[in-house]
Amino acid sequence: MDGWYVDDRCVNCDVARQFAPGLIDESHGRSRVSRQPVDEAETRRLHAAAFACPTRSVRTDSGEPDPALDPFPLALDDDVLICGHNSRHTAGANSYLLTRPTGTAMMIDTPRWSPALAERYAAPAPVTDVLLTHRDHAAHGRRYADHFGARLWIHEGDLDAAPDADRVIHGPEAMEVGEGVTAHPVPGHTLGSVLYVADDRYCFSGDSFYWSRASGDLEVVQSVTWYSIEELAASLARVAGRLRFEWVLPGHGDRRRLPAEEMSRRLRDLARRTGLLRPRPVDFTAVRW
Repeated sequence: MDGWYVDDRCVNCDVARQFAPGLIDESHGRSRVSRQPVDEAETRRLHAAAFACPTRSVRTDSGEPDPALDPFPLALDDDVLICGHNSRHTAGANSYLLTRPTGTAMMIDTPRWSPALAERYAAPAPVTDVLLTHRDHAAHGRRYADHFGARLWIHEGDLDAAPDADRVIHGPEAMEVGEGVTAHPVPGHTLGSVLYVADDRYCFSGDSFYWSRASGDLEVVQSVTWYSIEELAASLARVAGRLRFEWVLPGHGDRRRLPAEEMSRRLRDLARRTGLLRPRPVDFTAVRW
């Protein structure tokens, strides 16, 4: 049986650890295979990590993982699939497919581009909209939108990252972008950062906040807040009382499902804690995954 390992291209983005907990962990600022799989289920988890990894650093002794075990897009819940195949051009961010009662789907942020992958992502349902959470995740947006014949969305604050967007979200107010799907501008991580909340169930939070395994709570990435941590605190304070969701589905960091009431409480507490933070130098190594 092949042995698994992580090669030296790893950039410590945490993606592989999300898909293979207990098999891949962090050591000296990068991922490593902590033990080999013992059954088919664990082998499949390592394949998910391998096909999600943006640098293709999760490998076997024989080279490439088995394409037949590529699980993506992978269902997370009834109406959400995670795309996998994370792109180096989006700093390795996760992206998602949200299926709708109309028999269509929306893509939130973008995976690595290829026509073959695009066909795979369109298989569950025709994709009508590509929703960008902010500038860092805009790569491949136009290609996917054009391939699907879909509308590309971004906030005006980050419009220079997708100047050919078909739909532009303006100002600070919430905007319906589809039935049951609302965009909530939250400047902070970038000027044009947006949360997309669907069906009072799913919050696609981009890089505005995430679930941290280290703290067991919602967190912001203080050390990688490009625009303003003070603006992010103000944004969270403004929306914390309005949002209702069970799932937090971020671009970076872990995903988590909790009862909506508990998520609301944690989000309000996050807004309070973020208000105590002050600007600090950019430091990717300071992120507590």
